[in-house]
Amino acid sequence: MTSISTDPRPLRTADLGTLVIMSWHRETPEGDVPFLLACSLGDGDGGPEAVPAAVEGLLSRSGIAVGGDSVLDGTVLPDLPVGLLVVPGAAALTMPGVNAQFAPTPRWRAAADKRGYACLIFATRPWSGGEPGDSAAVAAFANHEDTLSTAAQVVLPVRSLRT
Repeated sequence: MTSISTDPRPLRTADLGTLVIMSWHRETPEGDVPFLLACSLGDGDGGPEAVPAAVEGLLSRSGIAVGGDSVLDGTVLPDLPVGLLVVPGAAALTMPGVNAQFAPTPRWRAAADKRGYACLIFATRPWSGGEPGDSAAVAAFANHEDTLSTAAQVVLPVRSLRT
């Protein structure tokens, strides 16, 4: 059973530093799965040491728990205050305190369009080095036990602008 705290932790956005969103896809027999990694570069006021508490505070304001093996299925939670907007050539992750835009690859976009969702890993651990755009570095960081055991994992429905 999952419970959501109604007493959010204080949010010190200055401790978050630069928040980056990186997209990649994983090939499966059923087709590509789109993933997003959100993490701080650790360059905030409190340095890398302050990042875990700052990220946990940000996530708790959205009712998202961190750590463990659970994955929050946002596709069945219409009131979840976290969204993923995808438009041609761009996408944005939005939640209270965050509006992070990024440019997904065409293959990521195709996977997100086909599946109707993307898997978000929001790391409490700061980015550990390497170029954020290097797909091998992103995959290694996102799949590292230290990242996954302390991250929030959310399946987000893909939203688009209606015409």
